[in-house]
Amino acid sequence: MSGAAPSEAGTSPFSPRAVLVLVLFGAVVFVALLWMIGTGAGMGSTNDGGNHAGSKGLNGFAAFAGYLEKRGYAVRNSRSEAVLEDPGLLVLTPPHMAEGKELDRIVGHRHLIGPTLVILPKWVAVGVQPGTPGAKKGWVRLAGARPPVWKGFRDDVAVGIEPVGKGERAARWTGGGLEGMLPDAHEVQAGSGANLVPLVTDERDGRILAAYIDDGGSYPLLEKMAVHEPRNARRKRRSYPLVMVFEPDLLDNYGMARAENAQLGERLVRAAGYGAEGGINFDLTLNGHGRSPNLLTLAFTPPFLAATLCLLMAALAVGWRAFLRFGPASREVREIAFGKRALVANSAGLMRRAGRLHLIAGPYVRSARERLASALGLPRHAEAAETEAAIDRALASRKPDGAPFSAVSARLVAARNSHEILQAAQDLHALERTLQA
Repeated sequence: MSGAAPSEAGTSPFSPRAVLVLVLFGAVVFVALLWMIGTGAGMGSTNDGGNHAGSKGLNGFAAFAGYLEKRGYAVRNSRSEAVLEDPGLLVLTPPHMAEGKELDRIVGHRHLIGPTLVILPKWVAVGVQPGTPGAKKGWVRLAGARPPVWKGFRDDVAVGIEPVGKGERAARWTGGGLEGMLPDAHEVQAGSGANLVPLVTDERDGRILAAYIDDGGSYPLLEKMAVHEPRNARRKRRSYPLVMVFEPDLLDNYGMARAENAQLGERLVRAAGYGAEGGINFDLTLNGHGRSPNLLTLAFTPPFLAATLCLLMAALAVGWRAFLRFGPASREVREIAFGKRALVANSAGLMRRAGRLHLIAGPYVRSARERLASALGLPRHAEAAETEAAIDRALASRKPDGAPFSAVSARLVAARNSHEILQAAQDLHALERTLQA
């Protein structure tokens, strides 16, 4: 008969230090998992060949964002619409299929919050075929070019694509005290409109490659960079500009291979209003990489942050208590062990649980009387009273002031609670040792 009573402990296979390392490692991994779920980090790559700051294809703007970050600007690729409320510079890179009314809503909302830079799309890109030698993730092949058609957004601005001119191998641009070349002279996208103030133009035809909207606001940095003065009269009011880059090759990965394009991008950013109020936010939501806030994200934002911290501290306390209680695994033992001593212990436990401990007093007295009779050489079949009297005489001769055997045995038989039984049994055992000494 066996059971799972853990009465003995075995040696621990782990040291306390190893256990602590395992617990800390698990806690760190768990917190990292919560952070990844809350922020969306590691939940899908944005390098998908689109025209946005997460893409490393020719039509993407990862190089532009990376260049600004290395120049010391606070750059962030945002996948949340909450970035619209940030006072920093917002860079929008909408795809061809973007909704014009949605763009107009965003830009109109930003007019009193912070500056906005819109880079229009041009290229129609397709992913590189798998197995292409030397190709990397996110690379694309340019299959053509077409201007965006966004009804409801700046309908007063026209956008078109034309070659620079026959025989021209590269289109030259000028603006912001710089000049450079576009990577493709056959597909040059430009804008036109009465409210456009040119910032970057085609050196040959003067077509507008980048401009800001003349909405009556005062924008000193843009006015200083502009090719000519704005037509509208200046009105001092609290507003932020809208800058539009019609030719994406000025700032995309295709064009950022040239140093002058990178310098132009930085000047556009500074002229648009980058300052100490905020960083540069590249929006990814319009390109299909938006992520709505989940419950886990909500748990780490006020006012729920206080409750989250309390739960984390409680979990830390529970973990610490569990670590302190950690020890060697208990060794499985038999419910009834082998040996006389174990048998006696089991019998005593059974009688204690049954509440019949007083029933062992009589048998214990008889057993002690028989042992003493044998030790003193008394007749084995004599009456109990005669045997006890003989034992009392022998005890009186050796210990005159001691209690007689008959009195101690009577007290043991009369005992009813465990304390009295134990005390009388100990006295009887001491008396027995005195006579057998």
